[in-house]
Amino acid sequence: MSLVNILHMNAGDGESSYANNSLIQENGIRQAVPFLKHMIKGLANHVVFSDRFTFADLGCSSGTNTLLVASNIIDTVQEVCEENDRKVPQFQVCLNDLFGNDFNTIFKLLPDFYAKLKKEKGESFGPCFVSAVPGSFYGRIFPDQSLHLVHSANSNHWLSQVPQGLESNGSNICMARASPPDVYQAYRNQFHTDFTKFLQMRSDEVVRGGSMILTFLARGVADPTTDDCCALLELLGQSLVDMMKEGLVRESDINSFNVPLYFPFEEEVRSIIEYERSFSLENMNFFKLNWDPRDTDYINTNDSDELSQIHAKNISKMMIVILEPLLISHFGNSIIDLLFMKFEEHVAEYLSKKKPRSLFITISFTKK
Repeated sequence: MSLVNILHMNAGDGESSYANNSLIQENGIRQAVPFLKHMIKGLANHVVFSDRFTFADLGCSSGTNTLLVASNIIDTVQEVCEENDRKVPQFQVCLNDLFGNDFNTIFKLLPDFYAKLKKEKGESFGPCFVSAVPGSFYGRIFPDQSLHLVHSANSNHWLSQVPQGLESNGSNICMARASPPDVYQAYRNQFHTDFTKFLQMRSDEVVRGGSMILTFLARGVADPTTDDCCALLELLGQSLVDMMKEGLVRESDINSFNVPLYFPFEEEVRSIIEYERSFSLENMNFFKLNWDPRDTDYINTNDSDELSQIHAKNISKMMIVILEPLLISHFGNSIIDLLFMKFEEHVAEYLSKKKPRSLFITISFTKK
């Protein structure tokens, strides 16, 4: 089955839903707000949107994070208009994700979202129109020259497909330390193809002078075997191997499973933007977040055994909501609980020795 029909975050608003376990994504969105505001202020000087401002949130997933993005953009556009004595435009908010995304959870939040807008901004504000546009952002999803702004957070590290030619990756489920060089190259090539395609598609959809801002996972050095690359996925792979040794998972199933995630190095991203040539790179910024989004200690480099257990449990919950649909489609539902119990144990042991952080990159562009 095609990845576009499988990949989605856990639906609903229950304990194991993405909506209730997406704090690290929220933290990433909030980190990027200053760059978003700067981008919109610059956009107002180059693009006329006197009657309507149309923006898209690509890879929006579900839950309150989606409408947090919309609120941030609307607030900033209103602020810019008031500073320049201009009428606040109508807003067209286009929410995009893959076909299996839980758009219904977003729709249930809309009445409160609209009510909050009217309460804070007055009855005369807007109107604001929110719509869902399902589909892969590696293809066309909007009409020509229809968007003033594109926003995407926590999405561009997902590839359009599992790279071809990973037969030599063995029991590794990602671009791991033990992976041979051809696996690194296969992942790198797939990201180059996908990110180039992403820029090409957006260049058709964004108005001249329009803006785009992306935030996604990256790595800080060219070496793809560092902790800020795939250490968490390696621990998950180790958990699968543990289950294989116990006769609970077949070796052939592990060998044929690879996660379509790639965390690029800065120079890779720059070279693709320059190669594709549709957008001018305005800013590129980096920030780090602890693996456990509830861990606000950025001083200590390792945790006590007790804290390691707590953080490992939070990290396990986060990874379940991201990877469970992908794992179920390949291994079935029966392994999930035990797999993530083992994963939690491996993560706790890892955190008792060192405390790595995930690196995020925020990039802002202007359409040439």
